Amino acid sequence: MESETCDLCGRTPVKTTEHHLVPKQYGGVDGPTVMLCSPCHRQIHALFDNHELATFYHTIERLKDHPSMEKYLKWIKKQDPQKRITTRKSNRRKRK
Repeated sequence: MESETCDLCGRTPVKTTEHHLVPKQYGGVDGPTVMLCSPCHRQIHALFDNHELATFYHTIERLKDHPSMEKYLKWIKKQDPQKRITTRKSNRRKRK
């Protein structure tokens, strides 16, 4: 974990974690990764299951284009990078 810029929301300085664009269980162990702040990383996993991430949402651009993620990114960019952000599971995921 380092203090840098989140590849998804662009906030800086934040502590980042490595996110496998293709989940490890779907062969992404050696695949491309991005560095995300914890709130963005949690939000991705709250919105999408691993199958969705592996089959469609496996690029930063596709993640940013999802309507729920667009709304989240608009909001998170206004938040203090040092503020603790909580993430709730989306209603979309709860229905499955």
